[in-house]
Amino acid sequence: MKGKQHSRDRAKILLIALVSIIIAGAAAGGIFLKVMAGTDTYFGRTKINGYETDGMTVDEVADMLLEKYRGAVVEIDENGVSKASGTLEDFGYTIEDDRLKGLLQKAMDSQRSGFGNLVGSLIRGSAYVLQVPFTVDDATLSSAASRANLNDERIDSKDAYLYYDESSRTYSIVPEVYGNDFEDSALKELVASAINTFTTEKQAGTLVKVEIPQEIYFKPQVLSIDPDLNTKLKVYNQFCKAEVNYQFGSQIQTLGWDTIRDWVLINGDTGVIDEERVTDYVISLEEQYNTRYHTRYFHTSVGTDIEFPDYMNEYGYTINESGEIEKLLENIAANESVTREPVYYTVSGEYENPVFYAREGKDDLAGSYVEVNLSAQHLWFYKHGALVIESDIVSGCVAKGTETQTGVFPLAYKESPSVLTGGNATNGYSTPVQYWMPFYEGQGLHDANWRGSFGGSIYISSGSHGCVNLPPSVAGVIYNEIEPGMAILIYK
Repeated sequence: MKGKQHSRDRAKILLIALVSIIIAGAAAGGIFLKVMAGTDTYFGRTKINGYETDGMTVDEVADMLLEKYRGAVVEIDENGVSKASGTLEDFGYTIEDDRLKGLLQKAMDSQRSGFGNLVGSLIRGSAYVLQVPFTVDDATLSSAASRANLNDERIDSKDAYLYYDESSRTYSIVPEVYGNDFEDSALKELVASAINTFTTEKQAGTLVKVEIPQEIYFKPQVLSIDPDLNTKLKVYNQFCKAEVNYQFGSQIQTLGWDTIRDWVLINGDTGVIDEERVTDYVISLEEQYNTRYHTRYFHTSVGTDIEFPDYMNEYGYTINESGEIEKLLENIAANESVTREPVYYTVSGEYENPVFYAREGKDDLAGSYVEVNLSAQHLWFYKHGALVIESDIVSGCVAKGTETQTGVFPLAYKESPSVLTGGNATNGYSTPVQYWMPFYEGQGLHDANWRGSFGGSIYISSGSHGCVNLPPSVAGVIYNEIEPGMAILIYK
């Protein structure tokens, strides 16, 4: 019995001793934790932004971070080559010391915020990532993060486009160009993002690398494979050799591709010519070069200027609008160069009478015409600018009301010999002549061998039935040189 009692006493003593030890340890631990909580340094195994801060005060860690970040270098690389570099301050970044210390103090305080954090920080350590507070000078950043600071030539990107070769008169596609130019704002955004990332990463490095990506460059908007561009190439080559050289005597008016190009309409993958634009062009030709039934201004052989109203001008050129439009569309569709006159209206009858003879630009007489001055009873005949002959005449009788018609007329035809007939059954006539050159409703130039004199006032009481009477020799010269279609201008 004594032995059992002895064993119980020993166990009791041991338990009391163990509890005493635990109580003493707890007291000591509490004292230790209280002591650690009151320290002003970071606990062991503490890292801030990747840097070891064991046993360091807030000021010491702040000084260390200031040194690290202020010494960091920002490097801008392009295609693997460094193009510019500088410190954070060179790029406008300045650390806010007081705010940094405030953040560091919060980190330290968090290690001691409650029993769990305190024990956890002491046992496991702590790691903090702080956004280092910076102020940024935008002007400095904009200047440092700019194309100009890279000291490198910038090449513009260019769209693919159509090129017209004047020698071959064909189009080809000039491929697009990929340049290396970009917006300064895009580079600034890249640099700012890299610096902001750098100030929060867990690292001990001091280099901020900014690699300029391909995506930053301006891109061509039109590529050589562009469907619309290739359709335009096909359509333009369908028409670009078309050229019409309009002849107006020795003068040429050229309708070329520089004008026709604006008439091309692309519909889907095919091209057509805008007929409305073609019509407008033909109308413009008419406005410039039509002369028949237009007011005519004429400088006479005696030096005066006269005006023939449009209704008195039956000589000249009139473009056949529908015919010229059709011909022009045909020329363009053929895609070739042609030289021709416009399609003119011609008056055809028994003798296929022409209504014009020659022109030089807008001058539709071109120096070849017969001029008759009824008041002077005189005639001049010019051919190719040279006076062939001039002579006195006898024109239609004023007293009998058979005056010669004034106006501008084309020579209908010529005939030798001929018989002139007219009048009625009681007052008719049939007169043979050697040279007959009609111009207006039975009136014409002809020889009059029955007259002994010409000129003066004979026409007033003894004039003709309306024809222009000429001495036979003069009529013969005119007949041999004049050609159907030549103008005969008659005025008072």
